[in-house]
Amino acid sequence: MVSVMAPTSQHVEFDLERQSVRELNQFLHGDLSGVQAVLVKNPDGAHSIAVGLNAPVRVDIGGHAGYYAAGMNKAATVLVHGNAGPGVAENMMSGRVEVTGFASGGAGASAHGGLLVIRGDAGLRCGISLKGADIVVGGEVGSFSAFMAQAGNLVVLGDAGDALGDSIYEAHLYVRGEVRSLGADCIEKPMQDHHKADLRKLLDTAGLNGAIDQILTRPDIKASWEQQDAKPDPMTPAQFGEHIQAEIAKWAKLIKANNIKAK
Repeated sequence: MVSVMAPTSQHVEFDLERQSVRELNQFLHGDLSGVQAVLVKNPDGAHSIAVGLNAPVRVDIGGHAGYYAAGMNKAATVLVHGNAGPGVAENMMSGRVEVTGFASGGAGASAHGGLLVIRGDAGLRCGISLKGADIVVGGEVGSFSAFMAQAGNLVVLGDAGDALGDSIYEAHLYVRGEVRSLGADCIEKPMQDHHKADLRKLLDTAGLNGAIDQILTRPDIKASWEQQDAKPDPMTPAQFGEHIQAEIAKWAKLIKANNIKAK
């Protein structure tokens, strides 16, 4: 029975030293009218915390979580202030799940939508069978990550293990570090401008937008730009949008003034 705070309170606390995960999840699956945030104290690696949510509520898990934390999430924002066991955000539909530490195997497996942010490393098979969600990993990912990834984006700011993207369909994989090996059907391609814009937007949304600026200061990247006689111009998504609108207006004026017609 929930007794810490009334369900109509804006902020609710659960202490898993005194209450069960079943009580927590039953509360989260009920009427959350008026509830803005839920704090879970003393999770101590308990499994299946905050699974199957279907409301725009924020849940802060104050410590390490076990298996399947925030699985099947829809609309909610779930923050794990620590590490997460296997299957975090598995089959997520929407919303945001963030792990401040490390995530074990199968993070974001079969996720259809939403954003999963892992600030540390992720284990084997991160984003396996990805179906449209975005995953941003601040560290490394293990082998067989993005196996059979069908749609969505996986961004890795560290290295990637063996067989990255094996049997991939149409997902996009961005790796800042080294890739030990690519899996079957996964092909390295040069980044186009729209890829760079998408990547910056993902990093900005994940709160890791400084990563691109760090990449652009690398000697090898600077040398590559100089060979192309190009100059990087880092900007936020909002600034990029303003730049595009200004370019459209500039060229529209030129086309009109010279009566240029498409053929």
